[in-house]
Amino acid sequence: MNWPALRDRLLASPRFHRWVLAIPGLRSIARLQSRRLFDLVAGFSYSQVLLSCVELKLFEKLAAGPRRASELQRELDLNDRSFEVLTRAAVALELLEWRTAPTGEISAKSAADASTVGTSQWLGLGMLGAVVAGNKAITAMVMHHKSVYQDLVDPVALLRDPSKTTQLREYWAYTRESMGEPNQPNQPNPSSTSGTPSPSNQPSAPKAAGTALTLQQVSDYSELMAASQPLVAEQVLAAYDFSKHRCLLDMGGGQGAFLSAVAKAHPQLRLMLFDLPAVVQKARNVLADQGLGGRISFHGGSFFSDPVPTGADLISLVRVLYDHSDERVMTILKSARRALSAQGGWLLLAEPMSGTPGAEAMGDAYFGLYLLAMGKGRARTPQELARLLTQAGFTRVEAIPTRLPLQTGLMRAYAPPG
Repeated sequence: MNWPALRDRLLASPRFHRWVLAIPGLRSIARLQSRRLFDLVAGFSYSQVLLSCVELKLFEKLAAGPRRASELQRELDLNDRSFEVLTRAAVALELLEWRTAPTGEISAKSAADASTVGTSQWLGLGMLGAVVAGNKAITAMVMHHKSVYQDLVDPVALLRDPSKTTQLREYWAYTRESMGEPNQPNQPNPSSTSGTPSPSNQPSAPKAAGTALTLQQVSDYSELMAASQPLVAEQVLAAYDFSKHRCLLDMGGGQGAFLSAVAKAHPQLRLMLFDLPAVVQKARNVLADQGLGGRISFHGGSFFSDPVPTGADLISLVRVLYDHSDERVMTILKSARRALSAQGGWLLLAEPMSGTPGAEAMGDAYFGLYLLAMGKGRARTPQELARLLTQAGFTRVEAIPTRLPLQTGLMRAYAPPG
């Protein structure tokens, strides 16, 4: 029996649907599947409710405690109908919840009895809203997704022409150079992205991204990475023991958010940061303000065109490889391998990974389309990453479990001396 074909015929049959809904034991399964399908259809509306709450700073306004609905409405400058639509949607998505009035105030009407949002009702944070209110990284990512939504407004057009101009390509400035696009209109392409540009009459092979970028051009995406990096750092620190190492080099370390977290947890560890010159300039100032400037050595360059600094026995690549093609990933990994060749050492790889159990949609659906709009890279399975690591000269490749695989996948590999 061809079970997949039979299943497809049954699920496409209205008669089968009616039969399933008539049986109590199967009805709950049918309802669950219907809800999952509807969530796919309505997902964009849900995301816009969240975006509206973040843009209006609604979670911030409720962080200190519940507020009277009428007061919030005046602050948000929304008419009655718009305020009702937003608050009811946010309550339905567990971003907000109706609360009883504080002691001494007029009691709020129950949500079940209210046909409209009453002026005496009180609103507080829902379970999901409380998470957003306490996490700047989530807020930063939600705001960033305004560009994502615009790039995916016509997904079929993007699928048919992945080379089309998108807002994400403009946002992630280094991707334009790495793909051979000019950094600014009417200016020649730099031949490398983090080293000294070669003369314009000499071809680059291959072009690396970033050395010609200015501090202004890297500022936006560096800020976003710095805001979201603590989420990853927390998972990595909980899963991996840094105390057995003497020196950590963070390749593509951005403004140093990951190194900052490691520094506070492991004060004995020497630290090094390697990134594009403009990014390093920003990182130096940020980490100096945190009192860490003396513990961290800074190195500007590109892992595509410049030698990676040596001296570390552990190199980290945190959310770096999925931005790049297999060819460029091999270049990055070989650069890390060479930097560890003198005495040997470990490579720690923290990535969003495809095929993560329980997070398959994140790796393949979300990052698949995001990186298509970005113009390069892809999420890879642990098996694909292990193959690339082995080809680059690493051994003893292994996956390391994390507490929240949806957020962070983790692997490590050993680089033998020589």
